[in-house]
Amino acid sequence: MVIDGKYKILKKIGQGGMSMVYLAINEKANKTWAVKEIRKGTELGAELVQERLRRETELLKRLRHPRLPAIADVIEEQGGLLIVMDYIEGSSLSELLEQEGPQPEKQVITWGKQLCEVLEYLHRQDPPVIYQDLKPSNVMLEPDGGVKLIDFGTAREVRDLGSREETVCLGTPGYAAPEQWEGLGRVDGRTDIYCLGALLYQLVTGQDPGHEPYGIYPIRRWNPDLSAGLEAILETCTRANPKERYESCRELALVLEHYEEMDLSVRRRQRKELFRFLFTVLLTAVCLVAALFVRYREKCLTLQVYEAFRERASSALKPEEKLKSYEEAIGLLPGREEAYLELLEQVFLTVEADGMVSFTREEDERLREILSRRAADGRSFELHLKENQEGYERLAYWLGLAYYYDYEAGGGKSLGVKWLQIAADSETLPKASRERALRLGTIGAYYSRIGQVNRSGDAGVSYGDYWKDLTALSEGNLVQLDNAVTALRMYQELAAQIHGRALEFRQAGIGKAELKDELASIREHLRTDFSEEDWDKPGLKEMRTRLTYLLTEAGRQVELAYEERVR
Repeated sequence: MVIDGKYKILKKIGQGGMSMVYLAINEKANKTWAVKEIRKGTELGAELVQERLRRETELLKRLRHPRLPAIADVIEEQGGLLIVMDYIEGSSLSELLEQEGPQPEKQVITWGKQLCEVLEYLHRQDPPVIYQDLKPSNVMLEPDGGVKLIDFGTAREVRDLGSREETVCLGTPGYAAPEQWEGLGRVDGRTDIYCLGALLYQLVTGQDPGHEPYGIYPIRRWNPDLSAGLEAILETCTRANPKERYESCRELALVLEHYEEMDLSVRRRQRKELFRFLFTVLLTAVCLVAALFVRYREKCLTLQVYEAFRERASSALKPEEKLKSYEEAIGLLPGREEAYLELLEQVFLTVEADGMVSFTREEDERLREILSRRAADGRSFELHLKENQEGYERLAYWLGLAYYYDYEAGGGKSLGVKWLQIAADSETLPKASRERALRLGTIGAYYSRIGQVNRSGDAGVSYGDYWKDLTALSEGNLVQLDNAVTALRMYQELAAQIHGRALEFRQAGIGKAELKDELASIREHLRTDFSEEDWDKPGLKEMRTRLTYLLTEAGRQVELAYEERVR
């Protein structure tokens, strides 16, 4: 087939939605051409596509540049329009990437400078022409190594922007600049600079910015051997804000020409920044180590002073001197439990000459005042101690016992319930201590109801249940489970309760033999559980003497309570 008497069609070389491209030859001139046939269509949108192709043709007819295809002829036919243009031998850059992968850096920079030339030519037109769709498939690589731009379907003169076609994005996702999308700004020459940056990015890395991982990253993320200078250039080209990109393709071509010098400059700057960063890190590390060392030394010194106060307290002869030294120690480290426990044991719970231990109201108030004092951070000493869970629960256990057995010499059972409950719920105390705290707390709760009756006239306490909880306290070897002092206190409590409440126990159905057996069990514990060394401790012999007396008196009281005349 021969067109217009001179263009002989050889074969079809391409096809679009409404166009067909053929290879043709002018035999007289012995030159090959590409003939694009634009067919008329009736489908929806066909008129718009035809107008777009006609506008592309009119634009290319006015442009003359060695890196643009030239239009030799436009032939009107009844069935459509024939456009005769340069036939470009070679393959597209997209085909090259598919076959060979990432291209050498220097070659890509050469192509980049060539594309800057043609884009600068387009931008200098009056009005300027913005290409808008620079991507590998729209750039042809000729046999001599040069490149040419093809497909001007999205190219626009600046005065045309705002037409009906511009209400949607023109360009390809991944390559299109942010301002090409609706509502994100007006396109100009810097739009093509963004597209060129995206194209060069794909050529040197092989990464399509329109596919996962979406976006444009520093090129040395993909290949550390690539130039830091080129990385900085492409980063500037593809900034989201057009004002932060290069002002023109001429400026971009200049920096591409000198990318190696820029690479040295960037690397020097990066080395300086790295040195500054490492120096900052080193300085920070030195300061941190120094601060940690100072903090460590401060803690060591504080601990040494804390131990010195404890030692001075333990060797002091007068109770007030002991008290003052322990308070000093607690003030230094309110989160440690040792000074609290020693204050309780060596100052507030000392055994008197008569074998009695008395935790007085004044001592109780002093201890509460110490726990409520404020440390430098504004928190109370008790809150600091709570952070030391094991220490806090130990103090709660022994403080609960002090209230239970020794408050005002007779015991303040109900006052110790709070501390005994903390000990009973402990996660750190031994099982035996937790169980004892639970029983003592239960018995302590009885004391707030003993002697009371409810509205129906019933007693507030079941003495049968009370007896079970009370006797459970003496089970096992209490000397081994706790210590000799605690064991004697518990036995004294049990004997005192039998002495004072024998009648109530009888009325609750507790048999005489059961009470007598419990008293005998205490005597057996006294005989078997204590060693000779135990009795050498201050006050223990006096406590044993008092307990022996209580056992005798309790036995007599049981006999009286269970005589037949008692009703």
